[in-house]
Amino acid sequence: MSQHYELAQVNIAWMKAPLDTPQMADFVANLEPVNALAEAAAGFVWRLQDEGGDATAIRPFGEDVLVNLSVWRDVASLTEFVYKSAHVEMLKRRKEWFERTAHAHQVLWWVPQGHRPDVAEAAHKLALLREAGPTPEAFTFRQTFLAPDQWMPVGPFSASGDSTGG
Repeated sequence: MSQHYELAQVNIAWMKAPLDTPQMADFVANLEPVNALAEAAAGFVWRLQDEGGDATAIRPFGEDVLVNLSVWRDVASLTEFVYKSAHVEMLKRRKEWFERTAHAHQVLWWVPQGHRPDVAEAAHKLALLREAGPTPEAFTFRQTFLAPDQWMPVGPFSASGDSTGG
């Protein structure tokens, strides 16, 4: 676990219908319980929210695009919440509420401990992922990278610690 970095994540989703329609009613009804579940999860640090307690009114990617931006202690904590908690039931139903997209809609990246990313930073990281694929600056659950303070040097080292090989 990193002593100096936390994991930021953003995911965006194109709604099939406006939030106030019957098609989106179950999604809207589950916002508060799922947000509470996240906040109670081990490793949760912070999430973007508006005056209503969620981020549904924040639409930097377009009027029909919802954004979820949060910070976690590490990849393991976020993975546990996303794929091993009651949140997974919402994931199973996402096709009911959101359009499929051919390009990346979620990205993970390391931020200095205490930093709270804004949507402009998140959009930049998503663009980096779309342009270059997973890198230490912008990555996915499928291909994660260690926090910068966990990187290990690679190279020839002698038993004495002298990296010149002698």
